[in-house]
Amino acid sequence: MGFRIRQIEAESKFSSQLSLQAISRAVPPEAIEAVLAEHDAKEHRERKLNAFATVLLVVAMSIFAHLSTAHVLKKIAQGLRYVYADPEVKVAGKAAISYRRYQLGARPLAALFRRVCRPLATPETPGAYLFGRRLMAIDGTIEDVPDTAENAAAFGRLHSHRGPAAFPQVRAVYLAECGTHAIVDAGFWPVHTGERKGAERMLRSVEPGTLLMIDAGLYEYDLVQATVQNESDLLGRLPGHVRPKLVQSLADGTYLAYIYPSEYRRRRDGEHLLVRVIEYTFDDPGRPGHGERHRLVTTLLAPQAYPARELICAYHERWEIEITIDEIDTHQRLLDRPLRSQRPVGVIQELYGLLIAHYAIRFLMHEAALQAGVDPDRISFTHALRVLQDAVPEFEMTAPEQLACLYARLLSDIADELLPARRNRINPRVVRRKMSNFKLKRPEHYHWPQPARPFRQAVVLI
Repeated sequence: MGFRIRQIEAESKFSSQLSLQAISRAVPPEAIEAVLAEHDAKEHRERKLNAFATVLLVVAMSIFAHLSTAHVLKKIAQGLRYVYADPEVKVAGKAAISYRRYQLGARPLAALFRRVCRPLATPETPGAYLFGRRLMAIDGTIEDVPDTAENAAAFGRLHSHRGPAAFPQVRAVYLAECGTHAIVDAGFWPVHTGERKGAERMLRSVEPGTLLMIDAGLYEYDLVQATVQNESDLLGRLPGHVRPKLVQSLADGTYLAYIYPSEYRRRRDGEHLLVRVIEYTFDDPGRPGHGERHRLVTTLLAPQAYPARELICAYHERWEIEITIDEIDTHQRLLDRPLRSQRPVGVIQELYGLLIAHYAIRFLMHEAALQAGVDPDRISFTHALRVLQDAVPEFEMTAPEQLACLYARLLSDIADELLPARRNRINPRVVRRKMSNFKLKRPEHYHWPQPARPFRQAVVLI
């Protein structure tokens, strides 16, 4: 028996029937309603686009990143329009969408992100736990935003010897679960804000029993100390300038040492922290870092309980957060263009919508992996995104009592295309085209002289 068409009461208002049933397990409608109520974001007069539908639109903008915002709304409404009593019903236009987005603001989206985006892995999820601790990682990235005066004033732009960056930029710092690539906390700041500040903020979402991994650029005494105080553990790379004080050499070649805060007053007062340092290198000439000395610092002190080789291999799983950022930028957001929003509040709103959409895709991938009995890493993110895009209208047309069957089919479709096991390979960090033959855009180009007459009138025969 096939799926049945959804029946809608003739008196129901079109905007109140809009939904995104395909991701309702990851982003429950009740959660959206709750954050709208908390922030008093419910509209007093409902038109073609209400606050609930606006939240859905902001999330869907990052599921259908290749479409204009107005077309995204049409895509959400496609299935509902097919079954709605009035076949001529229209969705809101560009002006209404812009008005509702800025009326909604960014706070409800930030609250929704924090409400629904939670760690997904269980202890049985491959690669998600080590020594009974959930593997998490912190890292940052920079997002380009439209080149408007408001965005430039709010976020700034980086400069180099070649001049200012082409677009204003936002500094983003993420806390992600390594086993599922789910981003469970995030912060956004002007681009000149240091990543360490963002990393300290991410500790608010690090639960006890976590093994937190950081790169050398995020290392800071206070971050290590705060992780320990949070009843979690840390594994990170030591920067070259940090000189721990040897306390005791251990049987496995690692050693216990004291690390100290950077402030002289605190060091003078005797403040310190006991850590374990692991030094290693690679004897494979084809691997980056061959013959170099690498140092890891960890708060897991016992060598018998926490073997050094296991920790070294686990640290290199920190790259899962780099893959997560690549999923968002390259495959979901489409990196060759900046974000859509012309104003700072819209930028922040859009960024939280982007992360909610990514979480929803990863939620589906995790459930598909559980249903298929495979590692979530074996499921293609791009394939899952395409399957979800195709499924959105189907969910809006299907009778509610059959949505569970349709959801099971969705998970099965997502798990149909499995990636091969990761190959033992590396790639050089190079680009094909670094420079451009065009001149660099400078301030005088923003006010370029414009034609005074239509082309035809400007033609002069000689």
